[in-house]
Amino acid sequence: MDKDVFRCVECNEKATELHRDYSNGILKLSICDSCQKPVDKYIEYDPVIILIDALLCKTQAFRHILFNTSLNIHWKLCVFCLLCEAYLRWSQLHGSEQSSDPADIIRYTKEWEFYGMFGLALLELSAYCGGVLWFVWLVVGRLQGGTVELSLFIRALLLSCYGKVLLIPAVIWEHDYSPLCLGLIKLFVLTSNSQAIRVTLNSSRRLSLLAVGFGLLTETCVARACNELPWSIQDAMSL
Repeated sequence: MDKDVFRCVECNEKATELHRDYSNGILKLSICDSCQKPVDKYIEYDPVIILIDALLCKTQAFRHILFNTSLNIHWKLCVFCLLCEAYLRWSQLHGSEQSSDPADIIRYTKEWEFYGMFGLALLELSAYCGGVLWFVWLVVGRLQGGTVELSLFIRALLLSCYGKVLLIPAVIWEHDYSPLCLGLIKLFVLTSNSQAIRVTLNSSRRLSLLAVGFGLLTETCVARACNELPWSIQDAMSL
């Protein structure tokens, strides 16, 4: 990686290196000149520990993933999360249709309704990300005179949607508390988005919450507009 691309996970100051490689495979963590702490303690941690800290929405873990790694699976993760959400909506659409015939299962997997749900989920995600980007551009770019690195911001926003993967087990292990579980998953995803925005922009918690709230409002308006159209996905799929 190029020079001055690393960040201290504790104070967010730039750093030129994460560690120094001495002879015989001896590594020594670099110390931040600002806070006098290791620039990135997570390079010695097991990936499971990093994942747990990310699930706990720790700022240090988010900085490690976004600034000090070359993790570029955000587009693949985005597609997988959209598939999970489309499957959830598709399963709710056919939830009342009970059948033990294996042929029905095969027939349902070939239905175009699933692709319609995928397109609807993609539209709502685009509206959400667009709303967040517009709000951040307006506040940070226009009012505060700052700059927003678009590629890094989108990468952070998409990676922080990893909580949507939990939709699959929520559907598989369906029980009386499924609506509560789905609501908690949605809250967790929004919390992760807020933390990712805060870390990427090095901004206040208030700004990140407002950005997420505006994005959620945009997504809700688009979803409501789609539901109130004179045609529905079910009608379009039946043609």
